[in-house]
Amino acid sequence: MANAPALLSPERAERIAALAKAGVDLKQGRVTTTSNPLWKALKAVGSELWLDTGDLDAATPLYSSEFTALTTNNTLLNKEVQKGIYDALITKVSQELKDLDQQTKVIEIAFILNAHHGLRLVQKFGGKVSVELHTDLANDAERSLHYARRYYAICPTNFIVKLPLTPAGLIATRQLAAEGIPVNFTLGFSARQNHLAAAFAKPAYVNVFLGRLNAYVSDNKLGDGKMVGEKAMLASQRTVTAVSNGKTKHIAASLRGASQVADLAGIDVYTMPTTVAEASVKELKAPFTNQVKNDPAVQWAIGVDAKHIRASTIWDIDPKLDAAAKDLDKKPPKDAADLVKRLAAAGVGDLFPAFTAADISAIAKDGKIPKHATWAARIASGELAIDTMLNYAALYSFIADQLQMDDRIRKYL
Repeated sequence: MANAPALLSPERAERIAALAKAGVDLKQGRVTTTSNPLWKALKAVGSELWLDTGDLDAATPLYSSEFTALTTNNTLLNKEVQKGIYDALITKVSQELKDLDQQTKVIEIAFILNAHHGLRLVQKFGGKVSVELHTDLANDAERSLHYARRYYAICPTNFIVKLPLTPAGLIATRQLAAEGIPVNFTLGFSARQNHLAAAFAKPAYVNVFLGRLNAYVSDNKLGDGKMVGEKAMLASQRTVTAVSNGKTKHIAASLRGASQVADLAGIDVYTMPTTVAEASVKELKAPFTNQVKNDPAVQWAIGVDAKHIRASTIWDIDPKLDAAAKDLDKKPPKDAADLVKRLAAAGVGDLFPAFTAADISAIAKDGKIPKHATWAARIASGELAIDTMLNYAALYSFIADQLQMDDRIRKYL
């Protein structure tokens, strides 16, 4: 990245880590948990249970002894920061950073807030916690490595580092995995994206944001939206397990309702928003049946041709993609640009297409769910794909939330 700020020295990084740890004692303050028969039955078919929230108060009544982790992200942390609970901390730590340029200072404070809040979650619940990199690092492999290593050093027993599914994210994740640092590789929307990630980058976890897949189909009137994400999730689970020999675990993310919990029983990991966990306890009954081999049908709207919208890219593995993933693993690319170039040469350039500034502006304006009509011709031509659009839309949605948090930080600098 041109003109990227210099990375902090190890000594400076240690001082900042101490600021993140201040006031948190992991040996006390733990919540007492009890077993829940519903979650016990779900674990019995092979699923690990996480809560998808950064809200300590909301998580407390739901975190039974069957839960093992919590996930946070830029959106969830922003919600906590906007409550004002960390304003005093921002003011305090800014003194340590006063000699840095403003954006580096903002990124460092966001790092401290992420780490500190993550430690508070560890302190209270005792499980693993996913902590996410600043969105400024999404396309910068070198700085992603720098900050990911620093996150892990703060709490190696409990922190899982979240990196986004970008070319630079793939490069950085492969190196982190080689160093034994667990990565939750986020913003996945298809079996093929996660096949590539598991085969090349080898993260500890990958994701399918299944709720957004369903919303893409229903919001754009391509179908009723039912079972699209579930079909993608189950297909992705099967290919990731196969290509990684079970070393990469799969997370079902962006759950929208209790029915999805039952329909995905047996997948490696659920990360459930508190609303879904609450609904599940009320609506579901044990026992559960393992659904991993299931391949649910998807109902398209009248006049919608699944081949024309290239729906198969969501759940099928093209032999060209498999061959490209194996080639990248065998002969690693020198950098993110090289990775993109080689994927394009292999015939799967729609995974990381070239976007103009106008394209990016349109994606960001649409929010989490792109407008299919805007991109339909380019999707049909093979230049783009639905999973591609959702991946970029998710990243720019997180960027918008990150900017809100950054703006609050700047108020106290």
